Amino acid sequence: MTVNNRSQRMFHWTILALLTLGAVIAMAPMLYMVATAFKPAAYVPEFPPKFIPDNPTLENFRTAFNSRNFDTALFNSAKVAVSTALLVTTLSSMMAYAFARFEFPGKTLLFYTILAMMMVPTMMLIIPQFILASKLELINSHTGLVLVYTAGGLAFNMFLLRGFFESLPYELEEAALIDGANQFVIFWRIMLPLARPALSTVGVFSFLGAWDEYIWALTVLTDPAKRTLPIAIQNFRGTRATDWGLVFAASLTAVVPTVLLFVFFQRYFVQGITTGAVKK
Repeated sequence: MTVNNRSQRMFHWTILALLTLGAVIAMAPMLYMVATAFKPAAYVPEFPPKFIPDNPTLENFRTAFNSRNFDTALFNSAKVAVSTALLVTTLSSMMAYAFARFEFPGKTLLFYTILAMMMVPTMMLIIPQFILASKLELINSHTGLVLVYTAGGLAFNMFLLRGFFESLPYELEEAALIDGANQFVIFWRIMLPLARPALSTVGVFSFLGAWDEYIWALTVLTDPAKRTLPIAIQNFRGTRATDWGLVFAASLTAVVPTVLLFVFFQRYFVQGITTGAVKK
């Protein structure tokens, strides 16, 4: 018995050591980027590299924010990402609830047709999306970004939320119907509060997708005042390619909001994935 306990402890310590090593390897580039962003230009090329700067400074961040409408691009990305997250969460939750709890003609065919959209590579849709956006006069518009991002995220998030809604007991709806509630009241007052973990997951996924997207934004945005953060970082990197402190300070600006988002929604994020992926 003692031998088995000792072997089990050794196994657990081995797993912990491997996970720690993997975490260190995964975090090393991020830590180096953070350290370089706070270094004066003269200390960036030092070797071996130091992860804790001797003379940390915020000058790189001040220069980045004052260059090439960087603050405007940050605001544009935040506006587009928040709008996309709200739209995707609202529409996908309504679609998922309908597919999970209602019966209507063509339900199965429509469901698998929507899922088939997930199989189409995003790059194949750029030309038809551009033609449609130009006919609707959505070129060089944040509305065009939000609508395309929302349409692209509905299929996956609907699939995720459908599994969650199917796992909820039908007795909740039956009790509410007996009390005189209609379907909208049931959805808004009963289902959505219970689906908060899954909705948080959908919101995080949708925000990150819109926050990081580069190709479609580069295709349709020509006005420098309307460009989003990924485009601004790429343009900034093109003019400051050898000034790595400035480049990393600009890049870190895009990373910090996503890290804070994960930290804030961590509990709901993990619970939403595990609950939405497993059906009743």
